[in-house]
Amino acid sequence: MLATKLLPLFLLFCYSCIQPSAPVETIEGPWQSIGYGRIISFTTDSFQLYDFTNISCLPIREGSISAYQSHSSLSGDTLTLQSGYSKYQYTRIDQIPELCQQSMTKTEREDPVFNFEVLVATIEEHYAYFELNDLDWNSICASARGKVSTATTPTELYQTIEQLFEDLKDNHGGIYPPDEAEVENNDAGQPDELPSYGDFQVADMVTDHHLEESMTKDSWLVKWGKLEDSIGYIQVKAMWLFADLDLSEALIAKNGLVDTYNDALSKLSEADQIAAEAAGIAKIMDRVMADLMGTSTIIIDVRFNGGGQDLAGLKILERFNGKRRVVATKKAVTTAGYTKAYPLYLEASLTPYLKPVYLLTSQQSASATDFMALSAGELPQLRKIGSRTSGAVSDALPKQLPNGWFFSLSNEVYLDNQGKCYENIGVPVDYELNYPTDRQSFFRGVVSDLENDKRQLLEAIDKL
Repeated sequence: MLATKLLPLFLLFCYSCIQPSAPVETIEGPWQSIGYGRIISFTTDSFQLYDFTNISCLPIREGSISAYQSHSSLSGDTLTLQSGYSKYQYTRIDQIPELCQQSMTKTEREDPVFNFEVLVATIEEHYAYFELNDLDWNSICASARGKVSTATTPTELYQTIEQLFEDLKDNHGGIYPPDEAEVENNDAGQPDELPSYGDFQVADMVTDHHLEESMTKDSWLVKWGKLEDSIGYIQVKAMWLFADLDLSEALIAKNGLVDTYNDALSKLSEADQIAAEAAGIAKIMDRVMADLMGTSTIIIDVRFNGGGQDLAGLKILERFNGKRRVVATKKAVTTAGYTKAYPLYLEASLTPYLKPVYLLTSQQSASATDFMALSAGELPQLRKIGSRTSGAVSDALPKQLPNGWFFSLSNEVYLDNQGKCYENIGVPVDYELNYPTDRQSFFRGVVSDLENDKRQLLEAIDKL
């Protein structure tokens, strides 16, 4: 399941809007992002967005600015774009850098050495966890660079980059060539002879067994009901796929749900995508809370949730929050250090559920689900059960190489209100159920004894 906070989609977003220039406001001209490695240039009615490093500037998207103007604000020569709770700032520059105006031949764009060096420059300018992961970056980079030459094949380049990301220990790091690139993965080793399960598959087996009274209506991503007596249960399989996009059944049958959904979602700006996901989960949670408000306790099960949009997790937690509160801070790497950290807020519900709540997590609870677990620690009536989360808290910074391959890396630092970072180590629980860290071992353990899984949850609640 996704642990990438929707990486392919983010490559399509543009950060754009109106900018004042004394004495008259104007949108025209170039802007450079603070962190994130973006340059955007405006005309009166259009934009051109670039990925920028100290050795490259690649156009990645163009279009009309009209869809983005309502999500921005201006202060002097600084433009801020708001997407969900995230803020991206740009400063006006005198002109588009010369690198952005240079055209490349097909041979230059596909040169393995140049593509590798663009990747390296991006990592060096934006990766947030060299120190935390105790990395000898010079050695890692030299080892990978020694495998790349002008004669390197696409498969060899892909495998070299794939190994480099493994050496970085980056939970959101990865390389994603398009299908037509025809590259092969590194050897994954011998196939596992034991049965394998998907996260949605195990999640469905759990709800089918655990719920004494199912109340789920018109929802497959969120299921809810009662475990027994007055103990409510909410299972959330993902933190995305909630937007109402009026998808074509014919396209779903032809291309699959996820690809059809991605194609439709990519037509929206980043801010509108996040808003659509938030509206979708809010609509479902209206029904969930109407059914479960009379219970004495609620369990929220996100053990099989690999992530998606952070705001989806916050929209769920809102239903258990009686006042607006800061749940974390966030900052991004820049060439000079970090952007200024800013607070992230959990909004309040007008009718909050303030009785005991238990968040059930595992090492498969990743990305946006990591952040949900981090934020949940600020709710006084909530306790966490299971095992610590995956530790992929940072957003994924989406980028593109000259050859058209997509890649991503972690460039942000999230801290809780005590200043602690949970990247890689995961958010801990209040009551440990010692789930295996290996994905399939965990799934098999749950599936092999569903009755014991349910009994463990109920015993944990009693002990807390």
